[in-house]
Amino acid sequence: MAHRKRCVSSVVAVLAATACGLQLPGTAATGAEDQTAATLQASDDTTRAQPLQLVREVFSYRGAGRDPFRSLVTSGGMVRPFLEDLRVTSIYHDPRYSARSVAVLRDLSDGKRYDVRVNDQVGRMRVAEIRPYEVVFMIEDFGVPRQEVLSIRRREGRSP
Repeated sequence: MAHRKRCVSSVVAVLAATACGLQLPGTAATGAEDQTAATLQASDDTTRAQPLQLVREVFSYRGAGRDPFRSLVTSGGMVRPFLEDLRVTSIYHDPRYSARSVAVLRDLSDGKRYDVRVNDQVGRMRVAEIRPYEVVFMIEDFGVPRQEVLSIRRREGRSP
């Protein structure tokens, strides 16, 4: 029984060594085995030289005007606010770094206030650009995108 265990363990050792590409003492290597061992050594060197890069998937959710768990069928398919109901009340425009620009919108139907930045979602609309005196929205209707612009209302006698 002990002899059988030694034979099995030596066979397992030989198989493991050949699977890893190692040459056992007392055995001669052929040309193909030498080439395979050199390829494995070269691939190990390149993987050691390059640092391991981890890629993380990132998700961010900015709340929109609609509850995502409320059915569109029961709500009549209406996603508020509509462009016609919105008014631009103020704009902070940063010309050097556009991601810092903020526009304040007011929904005239219910009085709700929206502080929006570029790429924010308001109902069915996405803020595409904030300019010094206007906000550009991208609206997608049945797969066809279009742009709409809301301008800030200037008072009389005020120059830009």
